[in-house]
This record gives sequence, C-alpha cells and structure tokens, in this order.
Amino acid sequence: MAKRDYYEVLGVIKSASTDEIKKAYRKLALKYHPDRNKGNKEAETKFKEASEAYHVLSNKERKENYDQFGHAAFEGAGGRGGFSNFDFSGAFSDIFGSDIFDDFFEGFGGSAGRKRRNRAYGYRGEDLRYDLSVTLEDAYKGKKQEINFSSTETCNKCKGSCAEPGSKPISCSVCGGQGKVRSSQGFFTIQQTCPECSGSGEQISNPCKDCKGMGKKQTKKKISTNIPKGVDDGTRIRLSGKGEAGIKGGENGDLYIFVSVDSHNIFKRSEENLFYEFPISLADATLGTTVEVPTIDGGKAKVKIPAGTQHGKQFRLRDKGMPIIRSKDYGDLYIRVVTEVPTSLTKEQKSLLEEFKKLEDSKSNPTIKNFFEKTKRFWKN
Repeated sequence: MAKRDYYEVLGVIKSASTDEIKKAYRKLALKYHPDRNKGNKEAETKFKEASEAYHVLSNKERKENYDQFGHAAFEGAGGRGGFSNFDFSGAFSDIFGSDIFDDFFEGFGGSAGRKRRNRAYGYRGEDLRYDLSVTLEDAYKGKKQEINFSSTETCNKCKGSCAEPGSKPISCSVCGGQGKVRSSQGFFTIQQTCPECSGSGEQISNPCKDCKGMGKKQTKKKISTNIPKGVDDGTRIRLSGKGEAGIKGGENGDLYIFVSVDSHNIFKRSEENLFYEFPISLADATLGTTVEVPTIDGGKAKVKIPAGTQHGKQFRLRDKGMPIIRSKDYGDLYIRVVTEVPTSLTKEQKSLLEEFKKLEDSKSNPTIKNFFEKTKRFWKN
C-alpha cells in the first residue's frame, strides 16, 4: 500500500512551522498511543504512521529531502525503506534519539527501558550526508569513487567511555541517576531529559584528557565506494557504520551519499531513457540517407532515414539508454530528427530549387494540401 503524504498524516500544511508540526504530532500521539489503546491495531498503525511523519518533518534536513524527493528520499540502497530499522511498536522514545514523547507526559511505560538500553549500549553516532556529483558517463558505467570527509572516531585512550582510564562515572547530582527530571504543569506531569547528564544518569568526574571527555575525536577520513550503474539525481547510497563515532560503546552512525548527475552537452535523460536531436539537411530528409549517431557508451549506431522524413520524426534505438539500477535491463535512446533549411544558397542551388518548385504538385506535399483544403472550407463557411 502506498504511503500517505506526511503532511496529510499530521494534518498540517507544507509551510507549517516546527512548533505547529510538534503540536499536531502531540495531539495524535496522545490519542493513538498503544498504551492508551490496548489491542487496538488501527490505533497502533496510526501511531506508527504519525511517529514516522513527525520524525521526518521535525528535522530540517529530512524535511527538505522529503519536500524535494517525497518518500523516495528515504529509500535506502537495495530498495530498503528508510524506516525499516525503527521499532514503532514500543514507546515513542524508542524510535528517536530525543525523548520528545516524555516532554509531553509521563507514563505509558517504555522510558525506563530506553534508559537502560542507553546505559547498556551507549549512544549511537550521528548520520552524515555527502553530496556527490557524477557525469552521465559515470552514471552509465558506474565507478569506484574515493570520498574525503570530516568525521569523528572513537578516542583510543578512553575507548569512547569519556573518562580517564581507571576512573568511573558517578551518579548525576541533578537527576539522582534517573536521567530524567520532572515537573508538574496542571493535568500533566512533565518528564524531561536531564540537562546535566543528557539522560545517561551519570557524570564523568575525571574526563579523558585526550578527547576532553567527548569520547571521540575529529578526524579526516578517506573511503572508497562503488557508485552503481544507473544512478540518477536523488539516488541515495547508505554506507553503514561510516558516520560519526558512537560513545560509551554505542554504534557508529551511517554515511549517506546523495548523488546528482551533471547535465550533458548531447544527451538529455528521463529516468532510464536518453534523448537528443540529430540535425540533417533538407536534401537528406527528402531523399533519405543513412547516418551514424553517437551512443552514451562512446560508440556509434547506424540509423536509416527514409525518404520523405518529416521534421521532428523520432527514431528509437532499443537498449541504448541508461542501465536500470539493480537490473540487467537498459532503457532506450530516442533520436529526434531536426531538418535544417539552408540559410544561404549559391545561384546554382537557387536556380535548381526554383525549377523544382515549378515541377512540384500537390501530391508531393500532402500535409500542405490538406491544410489549405481545410482553410478553404473554413473561409467558405
């Protein structure tokens, strides 16, 4: 089943502010949360749908990608959907790194579970984006691409623990090791991530001197990856674990390569098909000829132009277009004939054309004859 538009899911317009998006999601989350709708599959589905929509639209970069590419912006390599790794069945806090659901109200379970998992497995590193431009020829053939970028790597000294080797963290003095602070506001008890320990429940009493307690260091990275045949504008390639380093044992984030394909001076592309205009002379269009045309693989193909070919006639060369990604098939190449009328004539050429004009009859130009017959009927009526 096709996914619904995220703006439609949340009931907001495309120009809605972050606060309006958050408010709309809060309303739906309160209404459809599984802990308030035990056994209600429809409510569970609506909660998942709203959570996914909020995850995208609440983030500036994800929102821009969605506005430009729609749901396709989050289709990973291999055709896997961008949300396939998220668990929407538990509390909202299990889905996102920020505990925004707990900002709305306490309870419904799940928060403590998330906190335990954070402590046990650390914090996942941030995902990174790399914009890559390739030529149309590279998109046709595929290529091995070297990428240079700035990222972080786990501190060798503290191994990502953020503390000097041999020292141990202490319980957070603000939240008492709970990772949360609470305050009452009318009907709701607001539970928020502790601003002091960022939800870990711990404080580093003796920070690592090498990384200054960050658990990771900034570094320059160089990796090589394969750009597959058939990539197009907006193709997204996911390199698992090549993003920012995690801390306290957390896994690394991912690196996402967003591909754009440069325009070409001959070929124009529409999905897997290629197009271009091929100029021929008036004489060749009239008498017919055989021409050699370029193909994207750098080769040539012979095309027979029949006598009487009209301006704008299109010829199709099967399987001479772009490779279809994750397939053995190819698109087609479409050649549109453009008849060029001579702009300057010698006396001999002009004389021959005038002689030809005298010999012309209506059978030679059926389109012209048909047009003027229609025009005469129009004037007569």
